[in-house]
Amino acid sequence: MLRSSQPLTGPNRKRCHEDEQLLGTALGEGQHGFVIDTRSAQAAKQARMTGGGTEPKSSYPQWRRLHRPLERGRPLQESFAKLVEACNDPAASMDRWLGRLESCRWLSHVKAALSTACLAAQCMDREEASVLVHGAEGTDTTLLVTALAQVILDPSCRTLLGFQGLLEREWIEAGHPFHLRCARSAYSHARLKQEAPLFLLFLDCVWQLGRQFPFSLEFNERLLLTLFDNAYASAYGTFLCNNEKERCLCKVKESTLSLWGWLNQPAERKKYLNPLYSPNALVIWPSVEPQSIQLWQGLFFRWIRSSQYLDEAWAEIQRLVDSS
Repeated sequence: MLRSSQPLTGPNRKRCHEDEQLLGTALGEGQHGFVIDTRSAQAAKQARMTGGGTEPKSSYPQWRRLHRPLERGRPLQESFAKLVEACNDPAASMDRWLGRLESCRWLSHVKAALSTACLAAQCMDREEASVLVHGAEGTDTTLLVTALAQVILDPSCRTLLGFQGLLEREWIEAGHPFHLRCARSAYSHARLKQEAPLFLLFLDCVWQLGRQFPFSLEFNERLLLTLFDNAYASAYGTFLCNNEKERCLCKVKESTLSLWGWLNQPAERKKYLNPLYSPNALVIWPSVEPQSIQLWQGLFFRWIRSSQYLDEAWAEIQRLVDSS
């Protein structure tokens, strides 16, 4: 699997022989690959007017392009804000709640992200083909798809340490602009143009995988909630800045502590382990049917609904596992 930003073909359909050779080396003789573009065909076409575009078929004859549009900007942020607003309305009737849940379209975004990740995973696992994923800059929906596909395909990414490595590789080092995307929360009245909960959408999708495959992920929901909290406000430097260059200039590693160092302390690590975990070497194919996608109550209802009884239940499960 490869990831990149969009090619800069522009309105004159410029070619880059180095790009063509690079993608050619990913394929053997007679092999084919898939380019999964996370923009719509129309958006990719319009991007040519500002210097962007997509791979011309004539220059990449061994690659088949598939468009799977995913929201990444203001529509996604507005969806998040509407969902949080609906979840914090205790006086809503059943009809009003269901209507607001549908109109915010958050679950549709979750379904679209999982569907696209499954497509990438199927191309690799069942077609045995190489896959290139890109969007516009390659630092938002691109990372969402490649990271999810790896959780689906690779059992090592479902372990606590492997998942941390995945986040470090596919989100932090790959340049997801956390400072811009997570500058504020859904409660803020300010709507910054570049804000969007892409990382939250990824965590929600991983939660869906954990719910559908409760024995296959070594980590639990508490880890996902902790990651969400630290992406927006953290005492650690792991999610600071927008890219590695900024972190180097700000000397983040020299001036702050790592979230991973804290999580991996023996006393802390135990809090984030799934007591039901049983290593699964198989690919986990999630259902993306609408009936299978559920609202992440542990996150979206955490401020208005006590988790006492759920926490006690998990503690009892952990006690039984430890005593067995």
